[in-house]
Amino acid sequence: MATSYSLLLCFSLCFSHFFISTSQTLFLPLTHSLSKTQFTSTHHLIKSTSTSSITRFRRHHHQKNTHNHRQVSLPLSPGSDYTLSFTLDSQPIFLYLDTGSDLVWFPCQPFECILCEGKAENTSLASTPPPKLSKTATPVSCKSSACSAAHSNLPSSDLCAISNCPLESIETSDCQKHSCPQFYYAYGDGSLIARLYRDSISLPLSNPTNLIVNNFTFGCAHTALAEPIGVAGFGRGVLSLPAQLATLSPQLGNQFSYCLVSHSFDSDRLRRPSPLILGRYDHDEKERRVNGVNKPRFVYTSMLDNLEHPYFYCVGLEGISIGRKKIPAPGFLRKVDGEGSGGLVVDSGTTFTMLPASLYGSVVAEFENRVGRVNERARVIEEDTGLSPCYYFDNNVVNVPSVVLHFVGNGSSVVLPRRNYFYEFLDGGDGKGKKRKVGCLMLMNGGDEAELSGGPGATLGNYQQQGFEVVYDLENKRVGFARRQCASLWETLNRD
Repeated sequence: MATSYSLLLCFSLCFSHFFISTSQTLFLPLTHSLSKTQFTSTHHLIKSTSTSSITRFRRHHHQKNTHNHRQVSLPLSPGSDYTLSFTLDSQPIFLYLDTGSDLVWFPCQPFECILCEGKAENTSLASTPPPKLSKTATPVSCKSSACSAAHSNLPSSDLCAISNCPLESIETSDCQKHSCPQFYYAYGDGSLIARLYRDSISLPLSNPTNLIVNNFTFGCAHTALAEPIGVAGFGRGVLSLPAQLATLSPQLGNQFSYCLVSHSFDSDRLRRPSPLILGRYDHDEKERRVNGVNKPRFVYTSMLDNLEHPYFYCVGLEGISIGRKKIPAPGFLRKVDGEGSGGLVVDSGTTFTMLPASLYGSVVAEFENRVGRVNERARVIEEDTGLSPCYYFDNNVVNVPSVVLHFVGNGSSVVLPRRNYFYEFLDGGDGKGKKRKVGCLMLMNGGDEAELSGGPGATLGNYQQQGFEVVYDLENKRVGFARRQCASLWETLNRD
């Protein structure tokens, strides 16, 4: 068993406390729980989280060369997972929230999970039995566009042939009664085989009624490798949860946002929920009406289309400022080419921001020039955590330069709070040595440009998104950032 220094951060969307403000907007609380049974030290926690981040990021760049099937890497290692729940035929289902994929799937009985021991033992999710398909669940037809989407847009004629639809029926487009064949999905450190079904799902509201989504399409997995929990894809795709909600209400599915409470892996900071908002609302007007003050407006940057990875929320990055020095980003971060290379992905499932080696090296060099001149480099900590650079500052209040992300677009710059990119903790808490204050830069090296070919050039992790409301405006194809007091935003949204 782990010591009291062990931390597991798990965010869950509790739909049992679902609120509706209007027919066009749903406000959901993200509640947080910490487990102290997984990690033996702060080093272990950070190492696991950094390893998960790099694994997820690099998986994006090996998809095309390993299988013909589309693969999506997910946050399988514990440490910073967001989960949501809904009801299927009175059975609760818990899923990871992921903006980097576009499919909703979950385990179904009977379910076999290979190498799943310990994957989710620190949450209540693992103790929830997989649901049984209801009598109203119907297989998706091989002729369906949803089937084609799950099979990387393979033509329906090929899919119906795989489903043993007779040739004459294929030629006459008469294969509706043949089910969509099972599909394979691979992740950062796991995979699954699933089939597509349609059924009604229920999102329980705070009032006695429920929000029913009819003909909801989902994947039912009976076999998985190292993945005991399902996924709710929020990415850009027809099978994603927002896209399917849009069929219920276009206003509901054309935008969503979340506001993550700043935690720094500290449970004392997670006493209030973080809101997930489905649909469009006027936050500035709400704030003026309730509190008589204005909140910072959103800084927007346009989404970039990625033909190879259409489910990603890609944006362009022009550069990063460290203090007063602006470091230009390499050209491939400002656009996405025809091979799917380049751009920056805004991702809820990756913890730490990943940068290409050239940009990361320049950022570290400037950081070292500003911080390393007066503080001792903590090389051992870097080896133990996977973060770099790290510094000791025993008797000093370390002066850390500001970090500003400059996105493509006029005035599209975002100033990160210090706690979002510089993690400070006490080393030596294991009793083996002198306790020393340590601080580490929480941006990571994703690899050189050649290694990043065929995938995103960078990823903006959820740790760097804390303290911001991050909005995905699907109608106008843009992503926005606005500083918020996320811990109090939920109360503000739900006041009359």
